[in-house]
Amino acid sequence: MPDARRLLIPVALPLLALLALPGCQLSPVYAGGNASAPATLLADIAIAPIPERAGFMVRQALEDQFGLAVASPRYRLEIALDDQITAFGVRGDSSAARERRTLRARYRLVDVATGTVLVDDTAAADAGIDRVSSNFAVVAAETTALERLSVDLARQISARLARYARAAKG
Repeated sequence: MPDARRLLIPVALPLLALLALPGCQLSPVYAGGNASAPATLLADIAIAPIPERAGFMVRQALEDQFGLAVASPRYRLEIALDDQITAFGVRGDSSAARERRTLRARYRLVDVATGTVLVDDTAAADAGIDRVSSNFAVVAAETTALERLSVDLARQISARLARYARAAKG
């Protein structure tokens, strides 16, 4: 009989946890698919132009997250970027051994009809870059880092706006 109890505990604990799950009121953000509040909000946003190369890349990543733009959007997303590269890790010849690229975004979701700011928030991402003797390799690494950071910022902004839509709905 003691062996049966030992076998029952590993099976019973996960089952009890599954039974308790509905009580915690968790539900997927995109429950309802394309008809969900987050999906309809993201589909109804126009992204204002963002200057510089980093702005172009972030805008492209956001368009990938949001999907196709609508002809007359209800909302406008305004973004101001701060892109910095900081060198550190000094070598014996006083050159930098590493760099850190930091991309920060301050973004605002504005209701086009009223001009009301619905969301005013920030997002940030950073990446480390090894400095090597080839300038071409360093530029390529910085560009690759910017691509990754742009996608990361777009995901953060998209998730924050989805949470806003979910909270505004309910």
